[in-house]
Amino acid sequence: MRVVCSWFSAAFPLWVVIGCAWAWLQPAAWTWFAPWIAPGLGLIMLGMGLTLRLADFAAVARQPGTVAVGVAAQFVIMPAGGWLVARLFALEPALALGLILVACCPGGTASNVICYLARANVALSVLMTMCSTFAAIALTPLLTKWLAGKVLPVDAWALFKTMLVIVLLPLVAGIAINNGVGRMRDPQRVRRWVDAIGPVLSVLLIVLIVGCIVALKKDLIAAAAAPLFVSVFVLHALGFGVGYGVMWLCRREVAMRRTVSIEVGMQNSGLGAALATRHFAEFALAPVPAAISAVYHCLIGSVLAAFWSRPAAVETGDGKTEDGRQQA
Repeated sequence: MRVVCSWFSAAFPLWVVIGCAWAWLQPAAWTWFAPWIAPGLGLIMLGMGLTLRLADFAAVARQPGTVAVGVAAQFVIMPAGGWLVARLFALEPALALGLILVACCPGGTASNVICYLARANVALSVLMTMCSTFAAIALTPLLTKWLAGKVLPVDAWALFKTMLVIVLLPLVAGIAINNGVGRMRDPQRVRRWVDAIGPVLSVLLIVLIVGCIVALKKDLIAAAAAPLFVSVFVLHALGFGVGYGVMWLCRREVAMRRTVSIEVGMQNSGLGAALATRHFAEFALAPVPAAISAVYHCLIGSVLAAFWSRPAAVETGDGKTEDGRQQA
């Protein structure tokens, strides 16, 4: 059972692509999920909280500098990239708002799977996702207001209250439940099931959220195809590339370069879609960049993971392979 769940979660990019294609061809099969977008995201956050232990927070305290660099990169590179891409492509206001909003979101939980496949630092990835998610409760509304407020009106306080309800409360509830599990007779067995089923549920809900947005906005996506698809691709390419480049300039080890690249390049697109749907319903195109973002960052991340995990690793000058292992 656990092997099947692990395989299903690892194939997350495939399910996103299949879900979006299905939603495009048969929109009526997906639009039913529209009222459940925000509750679905809350369940994803609850699932994330269920995988977090108090020891995870202690781990942050043991390497605060490393985690801080990664989280800072997340909230500098992507928001700046979203604003720059929106300006360069002269996107219409609703598209620009949606692009900037998803750029200001934290890293997505799918990044942990991609980091595993890419031979990156999975523990660091989990810590960065956790910290960026908590930081996003305040930073996502503030950055969106600052960068997109001149394009269209943005109510940062309303965004913040939504973040509390669909991000903070489920996260804290999940952590509390996980802590309570530790007092059970066989906590490890319960946690093994949570660790196996939780990611599967998250994958299903993210696919439903993204597919629903594609189904609801099919005509608008088709009308805005060229600027929409190109701008979202450029945004994520910048995130992956600049994230890696910054860590290379800082002379960090290869595993950390890959980790930060993936964490920066992969956004919580489900959160972006939920926020746009809830707060910018009058701007029909606002949720669309988040839906396209989910497809792009999964595909780019998967390609990088395949490249970085190839058998013929590149040897570095210190006699180690590119992923840090000593050559025989």
